[in-house]
Amino acid sequence: MELLKVENLCKTYGTGEARVEALKKVSFSMQRGEFAAVVGASGSGKSTLLNCIGGLDNADGGKVLLGGRDLFAMEDTERTVFRRQNIGFIFQSFHLIPELNVEQNIIFPLLLDYKKPDRNRVDEMLDVLGLTGRRRHLPGQLSGGQQQRVAIGRALITHPTLVLADEPTGNLDSQSSRDVMDLLCRASRHYQQTVLMITHNMNLTASADRVFQVADGELKELGGAAQ
Repeated sequence: MELLKVENLCKTYGTGEARVEALKKVSFSMQRGEFAAVVGASGSGKSTLLNCIGGLDNADGGKVLLGGRDLFAMEDTERTVFRRQNIGFIFQSFHLIPELNVEQNIIFPLLLDYKKPDRNRVDEMLDVLGLTGRRRHLPGQLSGGQQQRVAIGRALITHPTLVLADEPTGNLDSQSSRDVMDLLCRASRHYQQTVLMITHNMNLTASADRVFQVADGELKELGGAAQ
């Protein structure tokens, strides 16, 4: 079942001699539960692609359809609510709230929509993340890998259909990176969530169903996971 469809996505920065085509008519689609990785050199357009798909940036042309809904046809307020309820974001920087403990950081997106957290769902999430024994700890009491797991939990707790991860292992050591990749794979398989991850590390694409490459604003599919 097709969940995400990107059609002729274009994005340009600057004018005149400083004009840069960050995205040049990028088109692709993803099925529900697929895990895809996007690789490319720094400045190739990877993050711009993710930000446009997530509705964080406006595109200059093209469409992003999520569950058949066109993000760029929405008013700003409608798109903000739709994004919060349907898309989970994971960044290289954890962006945790330092005054809130692990559990409070994870459930924070639910509280923004005045939803009561499901206790069983929260307990399951903490167990999957390996954070049950850390639920009352503050971010400053956690390792980098543990903080990133909290950020993943926060992204998944709303049951988003699409998870966008921008260099989620960039600040982690090799073991923590493998743990984070395992969690993203489990989210894709267990919860049937579509995951699109940006990485500069080809070694991290081994778990992906599909691998895309962005170069000079153009996207091409490399096929299955890189060997």
